Parts: sequence; C-alpha cells; structure tokens
Amino acid sequence: MSRSKYDALKLENQLCFPLYAAAREVVKGYHPYLDELGLTYTQYITMMVLWEEQDISVKALGERLFLDSGTMTPVLKSLEAKGLVIRKRSMSDERSVIICLTDNGIALRDQAVDIPAKVAGGCSGLSPEEGAALYGLLYKMLDAYRK
Repeated sequence: MSRSKYDALKLENQLCFPLYAAAREVVKGYHPYLDELGLTYTQYITMMVLWEEQDISVKALGERLFLDSGTMTPVLKSLEAKGLVIRKRSMSDERSVIICLTDNGIALRDQAVDIPAKVAGGCSGLSPEEGAALYGLLYKMLDAYRK
C-alpha cells in the first residue's frame, strides 16, 4: 500500500485529536456537578489550585493551569464577582497580583469535595493501571511543553 503525501493530514493519524476529544468528553462529565456550584470547568480548576495554595500570584496560577493572562483575567474577574476570590497587589512586588480565597471560596471546597469521585466513572474504559499510565504520559507531555 503506497502512502500519500497527505496521510499526515488524516484525522486518524493525529495524536492531538483523541487527546482533544477525550478531554472534551471528560470535561463534559463535570458539567452537571459544576452547574450546581455555578462554576465553569476553568473556574473549577482555578479553585482547585487555590484550595491547595490559599493564595498565589496570577502568573504562577496561569503557569500551573497552562493558561495565559487573556484567559485568566476573565476567569478571575468572574470568581471575584461571585465572592469566591479577591485580587490584591503583592506587598513585595506591586506589579504582581495575588489571588486569595474568600471565606465563601474556602467553604465551596466542602461542596466540591465529592466531584472527582463522581466523575471518575468517565474513565471507566481504563483499568487503574492504564489510568495511572495515561496520567504519567500526559504529565510527561505537559512537562515537555513547559521547557
């Protein structure tokens, strides 16, 4: 069978497509639970980092989530409007903006704590070992993009 110069353009030959489609399906599984909290998926992952860190610079938050400032700014404005975070200038560097959880933002963690377990079924086609292997490979890819 001869290969066409256009084989590289076939959807079935793209690694990016199954990653994209799988990510969309997994994120879709979060929607019913996040709707109850009034959060988008991007707001949810932002809150997850804040629940770990308590406060973090916008720059560090964006790096952690692989999001640029053009994406982070509306997400943070929305979370601030919901009363979940506050933005303040860093005391050590006034050019840096720090994001901090409010009491409501901290309390929301209790409402979100069961979401990962509820959504885990979305990966039911994978054994625990396959899930762990995929997790490792995806972070290996992400780490390569950070360099």
